[in-house]
Formats: sequence, C-alpha cells, structure tokens
Amino acid sequence: MTHRVKPSIRTETPPASKLSMRGVGKGFGSGVSRKEILHDIDLEIADGEFVAIVGFSGSGKSTLTKLLAGLETPDTGTVLMDGMAISGPGPERGIVFQNYSLLPWLTVRGNVALSVDAVFRSWTKAERKDHVEKFIEMVGLSHAAHRRPHELSGGMRQRTSLARTLALKPQVLLLDEPLSALDALTRSVLQEEILKIWEEERQTCLLITNDVDEAILLADRIVPLNPGPNATLGPSFVVGLDRPRIKSELNHNESFKKLRNTVTKYLVDVRREARAKEAEASTAEVIELPDLQPRSLSLPSKAILNSPV
Repeated sequence: MTHRVKPSIRTETPPASKLSMRGVGKGFGSGVSRKEILHDIDLEIADGEFVAIVGFSGSGKSTLTKLLAGLETPDTGTVLMDGMAISGPGPERGIVFQNYSLLPWLTVRGNVALSVDAVFRSWTKAERKDHVEKFIEMVGLSHAAHRRPHELSGGMRQRTSLARTLALKPQVLLLDEPLSALDALTRSVLQEEILKIWEEERQTCLLITNDVDEAILLADRIVPLNPGPNATLGPSFVVGLDRPRIKSELNHNESFKKLRNTVTKYLVDVRREARAKEAEASTAEVIELPDLQPRSLSLPSKAILNSPV
C-alpha cells in the first residue's frame, strides 16, 4: 500500500502594519461652506516599508499626512500606529514639511539641537551634542552648522529640516512634498540623500509627492490619491525595481518606463473622470449675457466736452 505524501505549504506571516488608516474621512468648514476632503481612506503601511502617495494638488495629500502625524483628527474612522489610536503628535512620528519650518534666529546646529534637547532630556550634554553633529554631518551641512536660515539656500534649509527630524530617531518618517519647492538639480541631489539615509535607517516612510518619477525612485509601493472632493485612494502599484536605484540608469529601464506610464495613465484617467462628473453635477445658474455689439470706430463721435460733431 502506497502512502501519498501531501505537499508541504509554506506560509509566511505578513509584516505587521506600522501605520493604519481605516475608514478615515476628513472635512473642513460647516454648513453650506463645508468641504469634504478625504472619504473612506483605508491604508496599511508595513514596518520598514517606503510608501509614496501621489496625486494632484488640492486632492488632500497634506491633510492625509497631518492625520498620520496627529496634527489633525479624523471626522470618521481611525488612524493607528502599532495598533494604537493616534491621539496627537509625538516624537515617534517625524514630519518634514515643504516650507522648511525652521526658527530664523537659530543656526543649523541650534535648530537641530532644540529638538534633540527636548526629546532626549535624560542624555548628557555631551551625548546630545555628539548626536546633533552626527545628523548634521549625515546631511552634509557640517561646514554650514553655524549659519542661520537666511544664510542658506533652499536645498540647505531642507537638509536642516531633514536633519532635525531624523535626529529625533522617529520610528516613522513623514515627508510632505519636501522637495517640491526646489530646483531640479537640488531636488535630484536630495532625492539621493533621502534614499541613502532611508537605506541606512530603514524607518517606515511615507512620501507625499506629485512627481511619479520621484515616487518610483524612492518607494516600495505607490498609492494614488484620487481627486477630491471626497478623495479616495486608488489601487497600489508595487515598485519591483532592485535597490539601490540610480536615477540616471532608470531612464533606460523598461520596467521603470512601463510602471511610469501605467501610474501616469491612471492619474490622468481618474482626473478626467472627476472633471466629467463635476461638470455633470454642476447646478450653477446659467447667466445670459446681453447681446452687445462692438462699436465701429469709423463712425463720428462727440468730443470730450460734449460739443456737437
């Protein structure tokens, strides 16, 4: 009698979610002036995952980031970190804004040290000083540590903001379009800096961007945010490109070009659909314009003092 051996099935436990948004909705205003920004947002970000949210301006990307940071509270649904509801901001969630948010009277060193001193109060003064210098060096600003924000370029200010956030050793790094205000060359350099730092630290990271190429370069997964009002998340696009990724080489990579075209087409299509629905649902009153004809300049006219022609 022969015994049939059942094939063994290997099951892998999926990585635990570091951040979760479940049925989240958010709006602003009241009454007839109220505007619903986000609707029924469901998002799971695994521990150590780099996720990029892409979408058009005004779709609610920054609002989504503020909800994860605890700077805003949802009207509906829950926002979780490690399974616990987020009730406010905390050092375990670091956020980098696009407008730098530096204190103008402090130097680079002073801006970074202010956060470090507030969070790591139990450390000795020497330990905090070494920690500050480490992260200033990490973003390449040791030579400018004594300068104040008005003495820095836009890229250097954003490096300072990034160093200040990274120095807090957050478990989650939230990047709210941190490079959108920079020129193309500086933006490219900082993209590589962010990628290098993330590969060293392997923090859970959420990037908000409207640049599809940037999302593919940096992220493990891309999630579109569909146009609002009542913006929702679209399907996830997994970035299957090997790391490390070199931007100059990606332009010749067929997988990169295919993914870029797919994501871009999705964004264009949902925007077209949103505009069509908006036009269809529009109830604005049609204003009839008077039937005015242009005056012929060849005809005689009265003088300024109303004298006869």
